[in-house]
Amino acid sequence: MRIINCVGARPNFVKMAPLIKELQKHSDVEQILVHTGQHYDSNLSKSFFEDLDMPAPDICLGISNGSGLGKIGRIMLKFGKVLEDKKPDLVVVVGDVNSTIACALTAAKLRTKVAHVEAGLRCRNLQMQEEINRILTDRCSDYLFATTNDDVKNLLGEGIPKEKIFLVGNVLIDSLSQKIERARDSDILRRLNLLGGEYCTLTLHRAENVDNKKILSELLEAADSIQRRMKVVYPLHPRTKKMLQKFKFYSRLRRMKNLTITEPLGYLDFICLMSNSRFVLTDSGGIQEETTFLGIPCLTIRNETERPITVRQGTNTIVGTHKDKIVRETIRVMTEGKRKRKIPKLWDGKTAGRIVRILLQQNA
Repeated sequence: MRIINCVGARPNFVKMAPLIKELQKHSDVEQILVHTGQHYDSNLSKSFFEDLDMPAPDICLGISNGSGLGKIGRIMLKFGKVLEDKKPDLVVVVGDVNSTIACALTAAKLRTKVAHVEAGLRCRNLQMQEEINRILTDRCSDYLFATTNDDVKNLLGEGIPKEKIFLVGNVLIDSLSQKIERARDSDILRRLNLLGGEYCTLTLHRAENVDNKKILSELLEAADSIQRRMKVVYPLHPRTKKMLQKFKFYSRLRRMKNLTITEPLGYLDFICLMSNSRFVLTDSGGIQEETTFLGIPCLTIRNETERPITVRQGTNTIVGTHKDKIVRETIRVMTEGKRKRKIPKLWDGKTAGRIVRILLQQNA
């Protein structure tokens, strides 16, 4: 069986690493790892391969620059040639980034089976590019591997045949559970002169937040208010830095005395930073899940989430994008004790094994 695994951005690497490791146990499976190049910053790409013990990509498409649509189109053209050359039995895609839909759609057009890991996530906001990517990728896929029962219900409600849907758990947690001990050995706290529990971690990268001048300005006001109360550590995503400079906001950020800006961090450094935070402020989907597993309070800077189980069972609170609510919830988290949280069903570090068993059984 020949499988092409497709990655392109940081969240893809974290989700793909356990699958590659699990597939390596089967000598009758040939794996080909294709990296589209969507994330080209070394700390968003190369260091993640090293931290996650992933093999170097067999094929790199080198699609790093240009608009979202331009990237998708160029990925499709180059990936189509890979499929015609390698003739795989299956293409595996993960998550919801542009590389995910580009590779899934190309494979479907060329009549190659597609497996989508993390299928069925829905936030009901079609202004969000990732939501469009999720819906279209699921429609292209032959195997839909769902993280929670919420996701299964979403897929069934959209008319996806139930025989295509498999509830397997969260492969992101596989990576976290495998690497958490190594992450604890990171010296990131020493390098940044931090003490555990005495700072919060901030991440922002989604287009609907950072590409909107008014919203981004409001979020900077919130960050300014928070850093007057507690030290804030902000690993700055290249996309966000570009928009801060475009809107001439970067100097505002640099003037915040109790906010530390860092370059994008590798996986182990970031897990160490996050797991020692008093709380996390983020617009990331994966971080909502990682903080739930770790028991770290998470304030999600969005108006909705495609991961509602992290709110019901975990440590996640949706705080929107208005300064007043963000600051109010921050103060609440700073003053209250730890919330009880329940780790969702099948978030047990064994998801990759379940996925591989299903794929091998289905293709025997």
